[in-house]
Amino acid sequence: MGANEQITEIEEQLKKVKYNKHTQFGVGLMKAKLSRLREEITKKSGGKKGQGYSVKKSGDATVVLLGFPSVGKSTLLNKITGAESEVGAYDFTTLDVIPGLLDHKHAQIQILDVPGIVSGAASGRGRGREVLAVIRSSDLILIIIDALKPEQYHSILAEVFEAGVRLDQRKPDVKVVRKTRGGISLSATCPLTKINKETIEGILREYRLSNCDVVIREDITDDQLIDVLDDNRSYVKSCVVVNKIDLVSANEAERLQVTLKPDLLISANTNMGIEELKEVIYGKIGFIRIFCKESGKKADLDAPLIMRHGATLEEVCRRLHKDFVRKFRFARIWGPSAKFDGQTFRDLKKELRDGDIVELKIVHENSFR
Repeated sequence: MGANEQITEIEEQLKKVKYNKHTQFGVGLMKAKLSRLREEITKKSGGKKGQGYSVKKSGDATVVLLGFPSVGKSTLLNKITGAESEVGAYDFTTLDVIPGLLDHKHAQIQILDVPGIVSGAASGRGRGREVLAVIRSSDLILIIIDALKPEQYHSILAEVFEAGVRLDQRKPDVKVVRKTRGGISLSATCPLTKINKETIEGILREYRLSNCDVVIREDITDDQLIDVLDDNRSYVKSCVVVNKIDLVSANEAERLQVTLKPDLLISANTNMGIEELKEVIYGKIGFIRIFCKESGKKADLDAPLIMRHGATLEEVCRRLHKDFVRKFRFARIWGPSAKFDGQTFRDLKKELRDGDIVELKIVHENSFR
């Protein structure tokens, strides 16, 4: 039996099994085998994928518009960036990646309109692999659902998951170290309520890890353990919008809000929700603005550094000049991350917050320029 036949058989078996503590072990093994078979097929077809999409990243972040054909991606791109993506009321209008640039609150955000995906995209249908490959390196996936076809939402989630992209998640805190002998040594720093020891060991052996040390620092599922072992997953933020909301009734719009729980209901054709969407994109990416100040002068509030949540003084130094980390003495900070105006910090790992004003003191220099 070939790999594709095995995949089909396992998928059918998984549909029939009701997951509980009694079936956990068998389900875990089937999922692990399924993942390995899919990876095997991907590797074998590596040289037969056809021409991919080459996109040069630019700006402070990259957002990919993802949806089925004719969902309104091209219209939306044009409305929020002023790009000229061909628009038509028929399938597959966009046959290549069309970039646009959204300028919002001083952030330069690259928006990519990719060809519409179809069911089976993760398996290569409709150049789906090329499309899904683009989203793996993006900072945010903007999922667009047609208000008249709400079933598209779950289909897109399934394709994205199968493509190895995990939306709004982070890599599980699990460490696996191979060894030559001694069997499987398992330790956990927290209670494991979603997976038992037998299932963990079974999945490890499916991956030919009969001798290894495993440390688990969070309550994981079997899918998360498989993700760690595959070690080829991408973890990307997402935003969900329902487009063409002007074409449905108020009652249907309310139902879509309840069932799909999108971030926004919009209409690209009528501009409904477009300005709000820009703000949502900005917030989802996690931008913060850091204002620079020279000693004895007022801060430049017109040209902030655009950073991300969790940015440190070290990252600011690197952004300003390659030598500033080495020459750093201390920094004075005004703003949300300081207890009082002009507070002095000497730790480069100091985290900054949106709206902070930073004055750097560099060796042999009075200030940065």
